[in-house]
Amino acid sequence: MPRALFEKVGNARYISHLDLMRVFQRAFKRAGLPLTHTQGFNPRPSVSIALPMSLGVESRCELLDFELEHPCACDEICGRLNAALIDGVHIREVYEQGDKLKNLALLQSRLILEYDQMVPDGATAKIENLFSQPELIVEKKGKNGPTQQDIIPMIRRLSVKRLSDGELEVSVLHSCQNPSLNPMQLSAAITRYLPDLAADYVRCFREEIYDTNETIFR
Repeated sequence: MPRALFEKVGNARYISHLDLMRVFQRAFKRAGLPLTHTQGFNPRPSVSIALPMSLGVESRCELLDFELEHPCACDEICGRLNAALIDGVHIREVYEQGDKLKNLALLQSRLILEYDQMVPDGATAKIENLFSQPELIVEKKGKNGPTQQDIIPMIRRLSVKRLSDGELEVSVLHSCQNPSLNPMQLSAAITRYLPDLAADYVRCFREEIYDTNETIFR
């Protein structure tokens, strides 16, 4: 089954997961690349995204698996899809025989914390100290309501640096499957435990994906 590596950036970050699926389904149709459909009572196009994104998140490392009714060269698929996709969604590469999704384990993410005033004094050290604690409980929203979750076991590596007078960057390598950490939970933890350092606006970026050995996953 072919796989596409794609990015979703700029204003496209406000497209929900379900709408993004529709964007791809329509793009395949406009590109003249008919998808196969699943079997059963309610057939659906054979296209799926490995790690659904939260609304507002930008990414350069998303994976799309799909199956076409007729074989087509990977380079041609890439070109035809990009011509049919909306601004902000771009196919970086199409290839065959991708890694098994069960081996996808880690995600490198980046949070930009923006402050309307100056970054508070000592913010970098305080945030790094917060995430060096042996336990850090945050609330996670789920289908069955909110639950309490310790996010420390899901953080492999984290660093904080000041980008400007009004911006901090939190870079984190974290679990993305079994269990999965939404990096926006880091912002929630800062707001809960360090309210004086709560950002006025937070931007979230997915940078790269890895297996458990920190080998780039494709």
